[in-house]
Amino acid sequence: MNQLPEHDLPPGRHRLLKEHLMTEIRQERPARRPWLRPALVSGAAAAALAVTLTLTAPFGDSAPPPPSKEAVALLEDIALAAEGRPSYGGIRDDQFVYVDSKVSYARHEEGEEAKVPPLHRLEKWQSVNGTREGLMRETGRGDWPLDPEPQRGEPGYEVTTNYRHLQTLPTDPDAMYDWLHEVASAYDGETEQAMFVLVADLMRQSIVPPEQGAALFRAVARIPGVTMIEDAVDAAGRHGVAIAREDPTNPTRDEWIFDRKTLTFLGERSVVSEEGGDAEVGTVLSNTAVLRRAVVDEPGRRP
Repeated sequence: MNQLPEHDLPPGRHRLLKEHLMTEIRQERPARRPWLRPALVSGAAAAALAVTLTLTAPFGDSAPPPPSKEAVALLEDIALAAEGRPSYGGIRDDQFVYVDSKVSYARHEEGEEAKVPPLHRLEKWQSVNGTREGLMRETGRGDWPLDPEPQRGEPGYEVTTNYRHLQTLPTDPDAMYDWLHEVASAYDGETEQAMFVLVADLMRQSIVPPEQGAALFRAVARIPGVTMIEDAVDAAGRHGVAIAREDPTNPTRDEWIFDRKTLTFLGERSVVSEEGGDAEVGTVLSNTAVLRRAVVDEPGRRP
């Protein structure tokens, strides 16, 4: 299998930390802000922070407003839809969760504007219980292994995204909110944004059991600054309705896009929303579309 090159990395913001940033990066650089998932990354992987947007001052000095009424109502509808979806049944520990996506992440060179490469395919095979080596496959970059994830009692376990861990998360919205707050505050100084980021990681990277999914969306409905966007487009060109939040520490807006009819999660984008960085307002820095999720028997096998 090929190792990801040390250059040409996606933006160094925690929510854009894909599994290929967890491979070894040997060039050390100073970190500008903490990662949401530092325990899952080698110490040198903090080097990716060097390709973040360059800011002259922190954003979001004032407290964010309460979540909008429209967003709260939409999140309740999304939670109800999640509760009604069938589970995947008897998933075995020796199996793998397969996620097939279309993605694009801006690439940033110091002193130059961010460049957005063409959309391309990214496939992931993740161990159901996190104990087995998985696989990533990206168009133009080949294959590379996913290391087994931390297990209970090991640093980083709480932010792992394997299916068995997700099954242990709370199903009560209040308890889920408390869990998100506790985990996020341990990894990032901007706790509310880190909570929003963590939920996006869980939605995008794995299969979330129905009851835990519903609790996640109801917990998000309590996060200040959450809004609704009536029309947003994912990386596959699918229009939907979005839940969004402005990042108070970077001039960007995160958007989660859902199908209007089924309220299924379609994808996620990060859009430059204010002046002050190296990219123009409106630039889409990250763009993903989840095309398929399934459970398979071995890494590299497609459903």
